[in-house]
Amino acid sequence: MTARIYRPTKTAMQSGRAKTHRWLLEFEPSAPRSADPLMGWTSSSDMTSQVRMFFASKEEALAYAEKHGIDFVLTEPKERRAKAISYAENFRSDRIGLWTH
Repeated sequence: MTARIYRPTKTAMQSGRAKTHRWLLEFEPSAPRSADPLMGWTSSSDMTSQVRMFFASKEEALAYAEKHGIDFVLTEPKERRAKAISYAENFRSDRIGLWTH
């Protein structure tokens, strides 16, 4: 039973960084998903694939995994580098390319 501990990234549908400060412990699937022959729904016999546990900090997630004897893989997040530009950058004289407005 192996788990992944990581901090989820923001979804494509949001511009802010809400729900990205919590750490997530999620189990790796131990059985493949299969399609139901009658309805075509996908299902799995692995119940741990449905478990997702959120923690306020990385240390809490690591402590939980170690306390319960769960093997885990820790993935550190890449920090965002914001590029500070101003509106005046659009009108620079040494701008590469044409201004299209």
